[in-house]
Amino acid sequence: MPGFDLSSTYAHLGLGARVIELPEFRWDPEYLADYERRFEGDGDDGRLVCITPQTDTWTFWERHPAGDELVVLLSGRIEVIQHLGDRDVATELREHQAIVNSRGTWHRSVVHEPGAALFVTPGRGTEHRPL
Repeated sequence: MPGFDLSSTYAHLGLGARVIELPEFRWDPEYLADYERRFEGDGDDGRLVCITPQTDTWTFWERHPAGDELVVLLSGRIEVIQHLGDRDVATELREHQAIVNSRGTWHRSVVHEPGAALFVTPGRGTEHRPL
């Protein structure tokens, strides 16, 4: 299997320790619905793996009801804000530091120095809401 760039060809981790390359991945509602249908047999155990630029502070909250999300900052400096109970908790990440967004935890990112992050996300049922 030839190597590939995880910032342009995402990967799906599925049941049976499968890795499926997703060279045509797009962040649009039609593609995301198709992605969920394609891998629905993996249930909550399926994971999307990608490297994405972290250039702008998020203008929304996100949460993953299917499981925990791992975020590894590869470059730059960000704060991950997690809504825990009745308060927001900010955790600064610098290069090569990681955080876990626990199942169902609303979270967002504030970018202080642009960079890139690796995400291992349980995509099934992901929800968004505006700030």
